[in-house]
Amino acid sequence: QREGEADMRYFVDARTGKVLDKWNVIKTTAAAGVGQTLFLGDVGITTNSISGGYQMVDPTRGGGNTRDGLGKEISRVYTTAAIMTDADNNWGNNAESSVASEASDAHFGVATTWDFYQSVFGRNGIYNDGVGVKSIVNVTFRSGGPATGGNAAWYGAPNKFMAYGLGTSSWYPVVAIDVAGHEMTHGVTEATAGLAYSNDAGGLNESSSDIMGTMVEFFANNAADTPDYMIGEKIYRSNPTGKTALRYMFLPGAADGNRSYNCYPAGGLTGVDPHYSSGPGNHFFYLLAEGAVNPTGFSYTPSQLVCNGDTGVAGIGRDAAQRIYYRALTVYFTSNETYPQARAHTLQAATDLYGAGSAQYNAVARAWSAVNVN
Repeated sequence: QREGEADMRYFVDARTGKVLDKWNVIKTTAAAGVGQTLFLGDVGITTNSISGGYQMVDPTRGGGNTRDGLGKEISRVYTTAAIMTDADNNWGNNAESSVASEASDAHFGVATTWDFYQSVFGRNGIYNDGVGVKSIVNVTFRSGGPATGGNAAWYGAPNKFMAYGLGTSSWYPVVAIDVAGHEMTHGVTEATAGLAYSNDAGGLNESSSDIMGTMVEFFANNAADTPDYMIGEKIYRSNPTGKTALRYMFLPGAADGNRSYNCYPAGGLTGVDPHYSSGPGNHFFYLLAEGAVNPTGFSYTPSQLVCNGDTGVAGIGRDAAQRIYYRALTVYFTSNETYPQARAHTLQAATDLYGAGSAQYNAVARAWSAVNVN
């Protein structure tokens, strides 16, 4: 296969079809570049040294690479967008006037998501195969109506790439780090649980991406984008209070006019947009990690943060919460997972990691009950 930075040679046993050996005949040299991003200030990025300059290819993370979609609709460029190059390994100018700025956010976001999954869970890339994915920035999307730059999306197998919209009059280019972590987690979900995109499973699919995208933001811990439990708050051109966001995990309906569900309804979430049926899962995770505690900058009471009056829900911390959730997602969730099944499966994951009846196990049960998943 050849994908810009790879030209592989395979040696195959003609009788069994087994791959006996393989190597890439293109030799890469990792270089330390500087990305002058839109959202994170100046950050270190890994690039590839080539004759006469540098490519936005990361040899240390499976050859993942970042490309310029030239402002075109994604279906027109996803197979042809060229890898970005630069003469001095300083990418962008912290402003939209240089596409390399938003490309730096995307390239750094991919690297951070890779490092998060590898260092926390031992996962070697999105598909756990050591292969990086490509990112295409500066594109638009079309779904029925006119093309829009106000989206970001994961395109799964066989193409396996990220696309980032060029923005709108109200949104910056959609390259915030929690968005990157969110979208790439769709790839992890695709490779593991295979959650459907409807009913409860659809909500859990979106929730898994919100949860892990948020954990990527905490993992990055960048002072220019203080970690929080809001999704996508950095992409708004006008956000003077910092509280406008696509979603809140701590009280999902408060972010979007109560379209998102704070609490799990009797009878499940049939026919609900997954971005709104994700609410109970997001809410559960916040309560598991942090407890019924008002997030910084807000003024919610503990009773507003739970569905069942149990204001004593206490958090077990982000690390234990993310480990339990990841194990449930990758080991136990099935494609048509319901929220009650997710409760049972996260309890099983907590048992595996911390023991039946442990504080972590009991906290999982209590947090689910606090969002009416019993």
